[in-house]
Amino acid sequence: MWALGVLGAFAGSSAHAQFRATPLHVNTGRTNNPGEPVTFQSDKVSYDDHAGVITWTGNVQVWQGDRIMRADKMTYDRNTGIIAATGSVASSQPDGSVLFSSYAELTGDMHEGVMTHVNAIMQDNAKLAANGMRRTSGKINDLSRAVYTACEICAKDRTRPPFWQLRAYDATQDLEHQQINFRDAYMDILGIPVLYLPFFSMTDPSAKRHSGFLTPGLTPHDRYLGTYLTVPYYWVIDDQSDATIQGLVSTKTGPQISAQYRNRLNFGTLTILGGVAYDTHKQSGYVNTFGNSVGATNDHGIQGYVFARGLANITPTWRGGFNVNIASSANYMRDYRIQGYGADTLNSNAYLEGFGTGAYSRLDTQFYQGLNQGVISNSDLPFVLPSYEYSFLGQPDALGGRLGVNTHDFNVYRSNGTSDQRGELQLNWDRPFRNSWGQKYLLTLRLDSMLYHARSVNERPNFYTYSGSVTRAQVVPTVALKMNWPFLRTFSKGRGTQIFEPIVQAIYAPNTGNGASRLLPNEDSLNYEFTDSTLFELNRYQGTDRIDGGARANIGLHGNWTWNGHQVDLLVGESFQEHVEHDRLPYSGLNHHLSDVVARARVEPSQYFNFTARARVNPKNGDIDFGDALFGLSIPHFQINGGYVWEPVTPYYYYVNNFRNSTPTSVYFQRTNELSGGVSTYWANWHASAFARRAISRKSFVSLGTSVGYQNDCFGLDFLYLKQYTTIGGQQRNSTYLFTLTLKTIGAFGLK
Repeated sequence: MWALGVLGAFAGSSAHAQFRATPLHVNTGRTNNPGEPVTFQSDKVSYDDHAGVITWTGNVQVWQGDRIMRADKMTYDRNTGIIAATGSVASSQPDGSVLFSSYAELTGDMHEGVMTHVNAIMQDNAKLAANGMRRTSGKINDLSRAVYTACEICAKDRTRPPFWQLRAYDATQDLEHQQINFRDAYMDILGIPVLYLPFFSMTDPSAKRHSGFLTPGLTPHDRYLGTYLTVPYYWVIDDQSDATIQGLVSTKTGPQISAQYRNRLNFGTLTILGGVAYDTHKQSGYVNTFGNSVGATNDHGIQGYVFARGLANITPTWRGGFNVNIASSANYMRDYRIQGYGADTLNSNAYLEGFGTGAYSRLDTQFYQGLNQGVISNSDLPFVLPSYEYSFLGQPDALGGRLGVNTHDFNVYRSNGTSDQRGELQLNWDRPFRNSWGQKYLLTLRLDSMLYHARSVNERPNFYTYSGSVTRAQVVPTVALKMNWPFLRTFSKGRGTQIFEPIVQAIYAPNTGNGASRLLPNEDSLNYEFTDSTLFELNRYQGTDRIDGGARANIGLHGNWTWNGHQVDLLVGESFQEHVEHDRLPYSGLNHHLSDVVARARVEPSQYFNFTARARVNPKNGDIDFGDALFGLSIPHFQINGGYVWEPVTPYYYYVNNFRNSTPTSVYFQRTNELSGGVSTYWANWHASAFARRAISRKSFVSLGTSVGYQNDCFGLDFLYLKQYTTIGGQQRNSTYLFTLTLKTIGAFGLK
């Protein structure tokens, strides 16, 4: 009996012993360290001086250094130096595993010997059993009729097979190199042999890091790779660094070799990921999203990529780092499934930053590589050489206010487009105070000053009519006073609270217009956001190249009801502006003196459900210029969530063409009208989920998918389906199917 019956013996083994007698110390002279004697302890000891044999009985234990052995009975032969143990023999090992056997014969240092009916409990609840074991030099354990599993053994029926186990004619456990090799082995599932393995090698579960081949991957079909095989190898370089090298062979294109290097230094970290391949695919021409024809490309042959990331802690307050992401072509990333394909750009930077009390400073450079072909050309993307940011917030001064100092200076270079430099200084002083009526005030004095030098302002993203170089400056002072007047009451016998809070804000700044008449370049204020979150912001542009000018007033009503774990929070507001900039982005909500009405509602009727909705409504015709909603339901074993977003335009496309001299493309006015949702459930060891995202205006799905799986103590089985409908670079991905079988302590086996 050398399979299931051997594993079943784990439940009956015991490593318990009680120390009742005075220890007896015996130095056998066979230890690795002569200063460490072998120590015995038992309830009873007897001597046979004629034969040279010492016998211990009753809760016997012997130890030397980090090795301990216990048994019901042990004998030690002084002539041969052999220890023989019988009856519930248990031996703890330096790696943390415990060996159980019915009989053991070991040398005095426990480095040589044999055991019968061996059971081992290892790290991660792994179990190894054998009919017999021979130990050599304390480093090699040779096992006969070996069985290995990480599954629990049935307590009611110990002969019942586990879900999976490896059975081998013999096996070798290399303790020094933390490796277990099985020969002439079978993989059993529920006791049924499903796979024969002439040789199988795995890392010992006690190993935290170990060099060797990882589980290979096989994908039967991929649109660009065909059938492909990946074979990864993990290399432990030293205690602080490692590398993973992977080869890829496919039927539709050339091979690829990739590697990842990681190093955790004393002062930082370094990670480098890269690959090189021979790509045989050629990209044919296609029509892009704008209806423009994109010609065929010649980016095949030797291709590669490098993704590197580093961080160095220079001093306790200063650190530097870099992020480099470069690929030879977007098509190569698509063909070989390189992570990051599908994004608009690959971003790289190098930076130096410092942290102080109330202060932050950063100097960096930035580089971009376009991936969305036909929409983004590399010649249109900027180089930022360099960019500098500084921010400081002081302590309250003698007047009760706090001074803030900010600057963001940069040099932007484009080979096709505007190149410019900016120097900025922003001073901000906030003084909060309140009166006896409970009104809370915030007085803000702000000064924005910028100096620009630019060339080619007639090109993207400004598209001015003037084609020469310009040097311009602007200084914009702003004064703002905001008042919050919260009214608070309790209800439901003190278990609930209600807050009703009128909010009023007055802001004045010079009317700056949109900057076009003064030829001011624009790098960071291309988009404008007017929602409930920016209703009371001094500047609703995303940057400072454009400043909200003129006189305006903002009003809002905020209400909150909280009781017995329930909550309702509402906000509604509007802006009144003296000066109107009619050439802001369409549907900005600020095209008239009376702005769109912005509103937000958050409802949490219980701990299991929440709902949040936002909207911006045109008061003249009732049109919704922006809206989104999110909800989530979470109860034991079940979750569901969903979302909706509506926007009449897609702002990104607005600056692709010269919007000043021609009507923006029809794509720009393509509505963003999407509905998304997902559901997931888990019960005991089972889990399942599904999600979908649909573009209502285009009457098509964006993506959808589902997953289902089972996990227990020793294995996992998962299935994933994903369908993406988005077209990138003229190509559309196929559906993805992924089956994954995970065997604890061995690895994961996937099938795509």
